[in-house]
Amino acid sequence: MAGSSVVSKENKMVIAIGSDHAGFDLKKMIIGQLQAAGYTVSDHGTNSKAAVDYPEFAHAVGKAVASGDAEKGIVICGTGIGMSIAANKVPGIRAALCPTTEHAKLSRAHNDANVLALGARLTSPDDIRAIIEVWLYTTFEGHRHQRRIDKIEI
Repeated sequence: MAGSSVVSKENKMVIAIGSDHAGFDLKKMIIGQLQAAGYTVSDHGTNSKAAVDYPEFAHAVGKAVASGDAEKGIVICGTGIGMSIAANKVPGIRAALCPTTEHAKLSRAHNDANVLALGARLTSPDDIRAIIEVWLYTTFEGHRHQRRIDKIEI
């Protein structure tokens, strides 16, 4: 998948993105990757490297996805852990911290994750690019997995 584009320029999918200060530079790189692939990106901050509290950005991305303003979301902090926890507090969000492409694939195929959490300090930019491509390309398998998702959404 590396070097390939997962969508054509005709893609109209909106992806909400947000980061804290630790993920700010990586967020800018990801926005460029997504826009080059034809996605529409809705940036929910932060807008600098000044220290901020990550939950407000995770919640903003989660709310954009849950409301239907965006089809998917990406959140980035130093480890990805705080952002994934905070995003998962928004009803209807299934945020998955994916440090590898295999995590990304299974989070979509089995868990229908609608928000991808990334750790800017723990995962290389090249790996992040590949993780995003796999995550966006992989579809939910449904069937037995849907039954399990339904049990999450109680």
